[in-house]
Amino acid sequence: MGADGKKPYVIAVIIQVIYTGMFVVSKAAFNQGFSTYVFIFYRQAAASLLLLPLAIALERKNARSMSFRLLLKLFMFALIGTTFSLNLYNVSLKLTSATVGSATSNSMPVVTFFIALLLRMEVVKLRSPSGMAKVAGVGLCLAGVLVIAFYVGPSLNPVNHHRVWAAATGDAGATRGTWIMGTFLMVLANVTWSVWIVLQAALLKEYPNKLLVTATQCVFSAGQCFVVAAVAERDFSRWQLRFDVTLLAVLYTGFVVTGVSYYLQAWCADMKGPVFLAVWTPLCFVLTIFCSSFFLGEIVHLGRYDQQLAFKLQLHC
Repeated sequence: MGADGKKPYVIAVIIQVIYTGMFVVSKAAFNQGFSTYVFIFYRQAAASLLLLPLAIALERKNARSMSFRLLLKLFMFALIGTTFSLNLYNVSLKLTSATVGSATSNSMPVVTFFIALLLRMEVVKLRSPSGMAKVAGVGLCLAGVLVIAFYVGPSLNPVNHHRVWAAATGDAGATRGTWIMGTFLMVLANVTWSVWIVLQAALLKEYPNKLLVTATQCVFSAGQCFVVAAVAERDFSRWQLRFDVTLLAVLYTGFVVTGVSYYLQAWCADMKGPVFLAVWTPLCFVLTIFCSSFFLGEIVHLGRYDQQLAFKLQLHC
């Protein structure tokens, strides 16, 4: 295998490292008391500042004009797939842990497939081996979610007792009801994100300028998230960005996650297909367990993550 043949594998690993960083720094910012609603607004604003100038500079000559109907679609897609999904996800991340966020994200391929099936964009032959494997994957995914929410096994002590980003209130103090609610909110966030992925595929056939579509949705989402944050956080002292992990989280998720990783994912999917990316997601889970334990001092309960075997099975179906 030459250097060019290794590129997709290297990039796939880089993508998982980027997402590991997203789970950890986002949770660290919330542990410091930063508002989840304000965080999403700043993240989308930062992404817009990066992507919009790039889209205008790179696709200005080749892009078709956007009709009002297309702009309305982009506004609604931003509302569903970004504003609603990310706000829901970050609230659930605050209620649970970075490791749970990484674990539940592994259900995305199955959830996306199931939604595409409901919308008749996918066909399953139940009597064929591939059809039975896909149905079994959906069942394993649902079983894994229930294990995360309801079962607590033996715990592992944090790798680093002098953690970098100490939590104001640790996961150990979270009530069982809070943990269960957070887990299912995170699953709902993944479902809405999966809906966005399915709809996005159809949208890009209508308007194939990926960078401009992404940038426009970021701008719409930034405006929507500002409205949500203004309603949810009336105390504007909570909007202040400090020179600590909160600023790092905003810049990292806005520039690196939205700006860099989205482009890398598009390139990798074009080279090797979306399934190739999906099979690498367990790596993010393993990295997040270590990093969240080291940096955040999270206590890992083995029972909650034995279901990762189920996720790995369904990802390879």
